[in-house]
Amino acid sequence: MKKFVLLHGVLVITSLILVSCGGGSGSGSSSAAKSSPSNVTERVFVSQSASTPTASGGLLIVNGFDDTLTRKGISAGTAPGLMAIDPGHTTVLAFDSITNKVEVVNTAKETNTGAVQLAGPTMSIVEPNSSVAFAAVPSTVLIGSSPGAVVEMNLTNGGITATIGVPGAQTVVSNPTGTQVLAFSNDSDSVTIVSPSLVSSGSPVTVNVPGFDRPVFAVYSSDGSTAYILNCGAQCGGTQASVQLMNFGTTPPSAGALVDVDAATVAYLSGTTLYVAGTSPSPANNACTGETTAAMICGRLDVVDLTSMTVTGRAVITNGYHDRIDLGQNGQLFIGSHTCTNVGNVNNPTGEVRGCLSIYNTANGSVVIPPDNGDVTGLQSFSERLVEYVAEGGYLRVYDTQTDTLLENTQYIPTGTIVITGIVTDIKSVDFF
Repeated sequence: MKKFVLLHGVLVITSLILVSCGGGSGSGSSSAAKSSPSNVTERVFVSQSASTPTASGGLLIVNGFDDTLTRKGISAGTAPGLMAIDPGHTTVLAFDSITNKVEVVNTAKETNTGAVQLAGPTMSIVEPNSSVAFAAVPSTVLIGSSPGAVVEMNLTNGGITATIGVPGAQTVVSNPTGTQVLAFSNDSDSVTIVSPSLVSSGSPVTVNVPGFDRPVFAVYSSDGSTAYILNCGAQCGGTQASVQLMNFGTTPPSAGALVDVDAATVAYLSGTTLYVAGTSPSPANNACTGETTAAMICGRLDVVDLTSMTVTGRAVITNGYHDRIDLGQNGQLFIGSHTCTNVGNVNNPTGEVRGCLSIYNTANGSVVIPPDNGDVTGLQSFSERLVEYVAEGGYLRVYDTQTDTLLENTQYIPTGTIVITGIVTDIKSVDFF
């Protein structure tokens, strides 16, 4: 059966560190003119929890140029965790798992502008633009329907625009314009297409498209004309994992051509190449071949050529349920999971240390498993630095993507970790596009 884990919320530390100038490995200058209230132009928002007399809930602001914390924090509820950001980076959303509210933060003013109350917890929010966002809320109770809904939120005026019944809705993926939302439900072989513009038209708002195999996620092409559906298959109680096209050229839309893969719960699209990760329950597809590890099973990364719909490469990665993936500037693909096999102890590294993070080199196909422990809950690359921020095991790590190791021996983070009181959950870059 498919396993979903509701990530714990996070709080913000109030004992913040002074920002220092100089150093770092950015391409800009930390002495450049600052226009934000925090006086930083390379901001990264971090959600984290802290349980101390001097700490309160909210978001931290990290200087993405030199990896230091600023003095300023942003109020974002009691326990903000999962975050979303619009393409223009003007609005950040943070879900508070204690109150089930989506906190709305204006990035220019670095202030909370309000909150939207959901009927229950969510593990999936998409924000196609700064005025609208969608969340999957599986526990929403609707009269005459099984629990579950896709909620449309108005980020300009606040509140909920529409609650659209989708039984068991767990994950939402929007096209680039927000005119179409795909909803995925637990233990289903269908994909629900939601059309928000039809809410007040009297026409059907949702279309249920069968013909899939436990679909859990999708990746849209940049123009929104094509959606590549990830069939979780056997990992989620189905039959065969695959990447399958959603055919929008038929009425109604239909399931299209597919290519089998080892496992599929998350993917990253780069040009005409789709990188697909997951963990198969089949011994034939989850062996740790080529690795020396105490882990009994391993995950897989499949490289899919979308022009021919064929698998052109495979790699062995850490196991678990993969739901985080990000590509750095120099082709290093960071892949994260939760509920993986942890080996050793990062605080007492006397032998193998292994967690839920894998780094795949897209140029030569090699894989690095960093010596760290814990679930990976956030990934963030940068357009002007060869580093990756990784939230793993509640810590904020900074990886040098040229060496696939922690960015150590620098002036500000000598151990490759930005020291934060509490548990780091998610990361969103505001100024690096």
